[in-house]
Amino acid sequence: MKVYINGKYYQKKDAHVSVFDHGLLYGDGVFEGLRIYQGRIFKLEEHITRLYKSARAILLTIPMPEAAMQKAVVKTVVMNKKENGYVRLLVTRGEGALGIDPRSCKKPAIIIIADDIQLYPREYYENGIAIVTSSSRRMPSDSLDPRIKSLNYLNNIMAKIEAHQAGCLEAVMLNQEGFIAECTADNIFIVRGHTLCTPAPYHGALDGITRNTITEIAGSLGIPTAETALTRFDLYNADECFITGTGAEIMPVIKIDGRVIGKGRPGPIAHKLKRGFNEYVNTVTGNKKQGCQI
Repeated sequence: MKVYINGKYYQKKDAHVSVFDHGLLYGDGVFEGLRIYQGRIFKLEEHITRLYKSARAILLTIPMPEAAMQKAVVKTVVMNKKENGYVRLLVTRGEGALGIDPRSCKKPAIIIIADDIQLYPREYYENGIAIVTSSSRRMPSDSLDPRIKSLNYLNNIMAKIEAHQAGCLEAVMLNQEGFIAECTADNIFIVRGHTLCTPAPYHGALDGITRNTITEIAGSLGIPTAETALTRFDLYNADECFITGTGAEIMPVIKIDGRVIGKGRPGPIAHKLKRGFNEYVNTVTGNKKQGCQI
């Protein structure tokens, strides 16, 4: 494996950052996770755009233009000969003095890792999963805008630990008002009647790339969608529920806090959207004119 760090490539065993990097010390930085399908990077431009918006929001100047960043990600995938996998792209505040003052950090650090991805077993997609509600709340939107994909994930990690303690893969997180925000690393959808519903970013949901792709596909299939406030009551009484993310893609949820959702198995809307997503990926990966990005 060859890891990109600040313009150079290092073998995995030699890929190091300073212990004084503020990304390590204080979670001061931003990141993106991208999927590789058939040697092509999914939604590369959208991910890079979001990365730079996150950085701009926290007053972090990335020392290279977006086009150069895209090329660096593509080159890293090519050098590692990844046909299917995952890219983790990080920009930290960089090395600095002890103490949170970012003025001591003279140069941001850029790290790009292209590796395999640990997918969920097939039976989870076929049978669905159970999730729980976490007592760890989503970071309040008036403290940190949920559209910022920052390196500080501690509250999500605590929620993930709760899920594992309950024997589940995932946990749903509420915002400070008690409305549904998202899961620990995925967006969440429900089907209510014939409408696909999901929390809006101002409710604490990440403006997910896969999330937005799913709503676009739903529109093309004639499925009405709505960004709306949701509570646990809405989840418990949903006809269907599923989560979406770069790694999960579309994962059906069949039980929440012990309540069976719908008929207790993946529903027809989830199946239809999964087929639509697979067709979308197959279509764009077959477009050779787009080079190594899709």
